[in-house]
Amino acid sequence: MVIQESMTIMEKLEILSDAAKYDVACTSSGVDRQGDGKGIGNSIAAGICHSFAGDGRCISLLKILYTNECVFDCKYCVNRASNDVVRASFTPEEVSRLTIEFYRRNYIEGLFLSSGVKGSPDETMEELCRTVELLRGQYHFQGYIHLKAIPGASPELVERAGYLADRMSVNLELPTAEGLKKLAPHKTRKTILRPMKQIQLRHGENKQELAIYRHAPKFVPAGQSTQMIIGATGESDYEIVSVAESLYQQFSLKRVFYSAFVAVNEDKDLPMLPGGPPLLREHRLYQADWLLRFYGFKASELLSEKHPNFNLLLDPKCDWALSHLEYYPVEINTADYYLLLRVPGIGDKSAKRIVRARRQHSLDFHDLRKIGVVLKRALYFITCNGKMMYPTKLDEDYILRNMLDPKEKQPAEEITYRQLSLFDDQSTDMQPMLTGGMAGMSSGMPAGIAAGMTTAAPMRRRA
Repeated sequence: MVIQESMTIMEKLEILSDAAKYDVACTSSGVDRQGDGKGIGNSIAAGICHSFAGDGRCISLLKILYTNECVFDCKYCVNRASNDVVRASFTPEEVSRLTIEFYRRNYIEGLFLSSGVKGSPDETMEELCRTVELLRGQYHFQGYIHLKAIPGASPELVERAGYLADRMSVNLELPTAEGLKKLAPHKTRKTILRPMKQIQLRHGENKQELAIYRHAPKFVPAGQSTQMIIGATGESDYEIVSVAESLYQQFSLKRVFYSAFVAVNEDKDLPMLPGGPPLLREHRLYQADWLLRFYGFKASELLSEKHPNFNLLLDPKCDWALSHLEYYPVEINTADYYLLLRVPGIGDKSAKRIVRARRQHSLDFHDLRKIGVVLKRALYFITCNGKMMYPTKLDEDYILRNMLDPKEKQPAEEITYRQLSLFDDQSTDMQPMLTGGMAGMSSGMPAGIAAGMTTAAPMRRRA
């Protein structure tokens, strides 16, 4: 471990923004708390601009670690205690100034603040609370803040943080307790789930308080989320989606994020990944997660112990449909909303449009195309007025061959996946997200930050 006592804010920012790239749980939606006009910014959902890098990461937030020092020695983490890396820590004042200066220049809409465990969970959580209190109190910042709850911190500190942040999250880390014991022996499932349950219960109580007292302070108004690392241990997709389903039901989570395992350390207990991170598997899990949350599917419908993993060649909905051809074809003009949701190529918005439009007249395939149905997937599973779009066989092998035919579905262009950095200069590759340097930022900015630094371009103007 290398600890440098004297660092500029620029050096700290470079280290701690890079160290935060492995935490993907940083979306900034789900809150409608508006500013009172006396402070800086607001958190209404429409006022938070979303820009995404090629790998889907949200870049509208200043995403940093408070410190990359850590007393834990998780085998998969680049910041583990036994790694010989340069360590840095911000102060509450430094994080506050950075957030305000970036916000004033319209480069960000809010803050995503995570941290390693410095000293003890309580010590770290105390500093995170002081940071957010400084932003809310002294700087009057009313923008969006996503704060990580440190597992093992006292309930008093978690509650104190909940009244300051818009969203909180506690990383589950690994899908099962066995995996956690193997790769993160200093952490336990109990210390992770305890603050989750506390946030859920207090959030529910706060909703009841707000129904009676309109001006009562809000507790984590955007709810909570969590993250699981995928591919570091041997869990099947069925185990992972079952855990996610349980988390949604038991802890009222807004999102479960899936992070493909990246081999940043060498360890006998970590898997070898000759093909790189399992990004396609991560993608399939996100698609399945969407089906759990919005399409009425259950984990036991999508997978089973006999069929424990998703087909990487097909999205989970198509895979399910091919395994349940007894439900098809579906008549567009009579099928109910929930049955329409189970047709590949029909999303929740398209299904609602179909239900509304067919009240006026009988729908045909031309109408479905205008509504937004992806007919090259849906045509095998639907009829309009008793007729299919083309003569097709309701046969699994036949449909699968046609769906995978490159003439039907051209393969996507190759994407190079990497984490966006505040120091990138990729104006040609990531337009309109990045547009060159940060000229003119020196006024009011901490020394050294204006020089040689590039970040997200000005977002959509705030209301």
